[in-house]
Amino acid sequence: MAGATKSELVSEDTSDTEAVAAGAVGLAAVLFALSLAAMFELVTVTDPIAGVPMVALLGGLLVLLGLAVIGFGVGSRLGYVATNPRPTAGLVASGAFALIWFVVGGLVASQTLGLGTAGWVVASLVAGGAAFAVSAVPREDIGSTLPAGALAAFAGIVFLTGVIGPSWVWDLGWEQQASFNAEFTIPILTAFCSLLVGWAAAKAYGGFGARGRHIGAYVLVYLNALSIIAVLFLLVAFTVLKGLPGLFNSLAFGAGVGPEVTLVGVTFSLPVSWPFVMNGVALLNDVNGVLPAIAGTIWLVIGAVLFAVPLGVGAAVFITEYADRGRFTQVVEIATNGLWSTPSIVFGLFGLAFLVPRLGNKKSLLAGMLTLGFMLLPLVVITSRESMLAVPDEYRDASAALGVTKWQTIRSIVLPAALPGILTGIILGVGRIAGETAPILLTMSGSVAPPGSQTVDVVGGFQFSLAPPFVTNPELMRATSALPYQLYSLITAGVGQSSNIGAIDEFRWATALILLVVVLGFYAVGIATRYYFRSKLQHE
Repeated sequence: MAGATKSELVSEDTSDTEAVAAGAVGLAAVLFALSLAAMFELVTVTDPIAGVPMVALLGGLLVLLGLAVIGFGVGSRLGYVATNPRPTAGLVASGAFALIWFVVGGLVASQTLGLGTAGWVVASLVAGGAAFAVSAVPREDIGSTLPAGALAAFAGIVFLTGVIGPSWVWDLGWEQQASFNAEFTIPILTAFCSLLVGWAAAKAYGGFGARGRHIGAYVLVYLNALSIIAVLFLLVAFTVLKGLPGLFNSLAFGAGVGPEVTLVGVTFSLPVSWPFVMNGVALLNDVNGVLPAIAGTIWLVIGAVLFAVPLGVGAAVFITEYADRGRFTQVVEIATNGLWSTPSIVFGLFGLAFLVPRLGNKKSLLAGMLTLGFMLLPLVVITSRESMLAVPDEYRDASAALGVTKWQTIRSIVLPAALPGILTGIILGVGRIAGETAPILLTMSGSVAPPGSQTVDVVGGFQFSLAPPFVTNPELMRATSALPYQLYSLITAGVGQSSNIGAIDEFRWATALILLVVVLGFYAVGIATRYYFRSKLQHE
């Protein structure tokens, strides 16, 4: 009866202890978010929050979080909390804690206590061995919480005592004068400790055992996923905030304020004047823009897609549907995977050495298109082949049973079913080639300020004749600019310092923002096309 009474009391207290553990998980998430904000300088380690210095706030929260996790583990071991721990935390966790405390012991001994080589090695071995023993010998509740909570509490005390403060700098003593400062070290330590203690608190919330391990893994995965998303949004937001002033410079709306446009023999003025998007770089412009670079980027991507997609899909159809599985197909797989992993500068050198001499021996838009097309081709082959292999064989067998030819089966059954996957590969490839600089620099780069700031007119450049080659297009043989190359010229090469570009920093960030918008625009078109075909396939 006494055991039953104890179980009942523990069961009644479980909701409160779970609430404490959940609060610890939430506190770890808050600390992780604060560390990310400090890492990207949304807040600094010298700024106070609610009147409390940032370093002191982080230190106090780490101490509180570490003690809460240790208390939960001790409470579980003493029977005050209903849990189901394993006999040990496991060799993986024990090894990880031993490595962490090995590093901590060595740093404290060498940097804080000033011990020599023998001293810090002994301190590292003692700290790592103690952490391994504490994690591996006791039950899981102690082995998972005590080393993690002690690390968080130790880091908090280091922050609170000023051992690592806002003015702290660790000179590594290298010839290159490398060092770690507080603005980098404090957020990194806080993020690492919050992840580790959040994992331990999540295991405690799940009652340890299998459920606790699953919840701990979920917390780690979610925090890392959120950090990736947060970094992405921070990068985009940073570029947008920096680029908007230059992007909207002299933007105006009204009747007749825009440039004149002729359509079907009728000339009229646009109701909008957007100099940064509608102008090029010229000495006579009041506000310079990037229109030639935008047009060059769009035509580059269109030309590369028109070259690579038919060849890539056709090669995938042959390898998947016609060629026998053997040494040839294995060699093709290895070659395509290797080509997709090849650095872009190699493709640029290939274009410079092979394509440029055969296309008039000068840089041109066509050479850039073909170079980027060769870059895109391996990914189109890889994704097309995998998408076709994912189509069930039952589709092919059912089509063959109806007396349909193999090509009709491929055209009407296999390709439509594989099209969403093929488009996914094209989207990923376009995102890569649209931002490449090295191939453009070597094969098609023209002046950032072309004569008259004219944009390349591929459609209007076609000329037809009755003599071979029957069709010519001088526009394809022109060297032109593109957004990645223009951004490189503005930042790295220093172009624009002596030209008529006012507020050069705003112009650079606005160019980066336009490049981001163009790339995201290609993504949006590709994703919309993929969803269209997928919905049409499901509807049918």
